[in-house]
Amino acid sequence: MVIIAILGVAGLIILWLVYLYNRLVVLRNRINNAWSQIDVQLRRRYDLIPNLVETVKGYAAHEKEVFTKVTEARAAMASAQTIAEQGQAQNMITQALKSLFAVAEAYPDLKANQNFMMLQEELSGTESKIAYARQFYNDTVMAYNTLIQSFPANLFAKAFGFTEREYFPMEEAAREPVQVKF
Repeated sequence: MVIIAILGVAGLIILWLVYLYNRLVVLRNRINNAWSQIDVQLRRRYDLIPNLVETVKGYAAHEKEVFTKVTEARAAMASAQTIAEQGQAQNMITQALKSLFAVAEAYPDLKANQNFMMLQEELSGTESKIAYARQFYNDTVMAYNTLIQSFPANLFAKAFGFTEREYFPMEEAAREPVQVKF
């Protein structure tokens, strides 16, 4: 009777370890998937920028400082290796695009240009997708990091090489309060 009880407890422990391991694998794969979704949207935004710049250049060729900022931001994104570097590069691109759209405000013909309006709409849609993908990624990283830091999962996670993941940083400009001027 004692042997059956011991085997039963050992069986439950093994089942729990299998469940824990599978849960860690699922979360790790979900993080990788979420990151690839962010990467796809960032690539889409990266590819839209040259078309947008060329359209604006046609109307505002003398606004070289803005075009230089956009080019530098795009280069920073291309060379970013870590998640933190990607976050910084994305913030640079966001700021550069804001400057580009501010320039467009001064050119009514440009604002009415169909190509510009289409690019602006596509970029806006892409920004929304990036924000959603970033939120999903960070939520999944939080669930994963919480699990591998919790006892006794932390002992098991270390034994199988599950390590903490980095959050995708939020742009600093988004932390500032929105200012409305009339």
